[in-house]
Amino acid sequence: MTETEQALANLIDRCEPQTIAAFGETGQGLAERWKAQHSDCQITCLAPEDTTEGLNLPQTQDLALVTEALEQLDRPQGQTLIGQLRNYGTRQIAVLVDNQSGWTLSDFIGLGFKRQARLEDGDRKLTLYTYNIDSYNHKRTWNNPKYWANPEMWDKARW
Repeated sequence: MTETEQALANLIDRCEPQTIAAFGETGQGLAERWKAQHSDCQITCLAPEDTTEGLNLPQTQDLALVTEALEQLDRPQGQTLIGQLRNYGTRQIAVLVDNQSGWTLSDFIGLGFKRQARLEDGDRKLTLYTYNIDSYNHKRTWNNPKYWANPEMWDKARW
């Protein structure tokens, strides 16, 4: 198993998904390996060009693996792919992208991703970016009902 496959396999192990959407040969291969060990897992294999018609996912996915996909798409199509995965409520997304593809850390940060690892696969240099809906928006002390209004003024004044 290559370094990139091992990094993705570790992520799959941590996630323990029941549903996986896989894009690209590496992602699909790893999803199939997981399914071989966990027969109750459901896999949806999609091609990058499926984004032009809109993703047709049967349900909310626990994990989406995107490999060898963004290199085949132009930037707006790639952003659409990632945006659709997030909008469908995919809990975790892992994107493996070639450093020569033109995608940058800023692109992924703007989409809510974190850089997970820099990897090498032979002579290719790759970066693994991840998105986890559970840790995407950290809790802020001011972002709760206690600070939204002046509850002590409720029913005392009308505007």
